[in-house]
Amino acid sequence: MFFQLCRHTEEPGACRSAGHIFPCCEAETTSSGTVSSCCRVRMWDQENHGNFLFPEPQLKGIVTRLFSQQEYFLQMHPDGTIDGTKDENSDYTLFNLIPVGLRVVAIQGVKAGLYVAMNAEGYLYSSDVFTPECKFKESVFENYYVIYSSTLYRQQESGRAWFLGLNKEGQIMKGNRVKKTKPSSHFVPKPIEVCMYREPSLHEIGEKQGRSRKSSGTPTMNGGKVVNQDST
Repeated sequence: MFFQLCRHTEEPGACRSAGHIFPCCEAETTSSGTVSSCCRVRMWDQENHGNFLFPEPQLKGIVTRLFSQQEYFLQMHPDGTIDGTKDENSDYTLFNLIPVGLRVVAIQGVKAGLYVAMNAEGYLYSSDVFTPECKFKESVFENYYVIYSSTLYRQQESGRAWFLGLNKEGQIMKGNRVKKTKPSSHFVPKPIEVCMYREPSLHEIGEKQGRSRKSSGTPTMNGGKVVNQDST
C-alpha cells in the first residue's frame, strides 16, 4: 500500500489542527467568500484491485471564529481559559467546529488543542479529551444568529437548554443563566477553512490525557477565572 495525497494550495497544510484533521487543502468558494477545503488522505490498495481505501471515518467541518452579538470573539487561551476579545486577528479566536452528530458539534481551540465543555453545574471549561460534555447542539435562531446548547444538561423542571454565552464584558457565563433570546447566546460563525476531520474518540467524563486540567466537578472552572452568572 501507499498513501496518495491531493495537491496543496498556495499555503500547503493551511488547515489548523490539534491532531484531528488531514493536511492538504484546496480552494472552495462559498456564500461567505473563498475558503480552503481540506481533501481526504487516500490509501491505495495494490492487493485489492487498486481500490482507494479510507481507513477512518471522515467528518467535514470548518476552522472558524465565533463572533458574539455582544461584539466579542470567543477565544481560548493556551492554558485553556475561555473568554471574549475584541481582537479579531488573535490566533486564540480560531476554533475547529467538528460535526459529531446531527446538528451537534465539538468546539476545539486551534492553538490550545482543547475542547470547550460544559459540566453538570453549567460551568464552561476546557477538556484535554472529547467527552459527552463537549457536545453542543448547533441551532439557528430566529434572527439568524447561531446558538450552542449542551446536549447533556438542561433545567430539570422546565427542560430549558443551557447555552454557551458571553456577557457585555466578554466574560463567559454559566450555561443555566444564559437565555436563547438574549444577545449573550447569539453567535455568528466566520468560516476560514473547510476541513476534513477524523472522528474524535469519545472518552468518559473526567478522564484526562496529557496536561492536567480542572475536572468537570470543580466549581471554579475556566483556568481559575470567575465565571459570570448574569443573564445579560
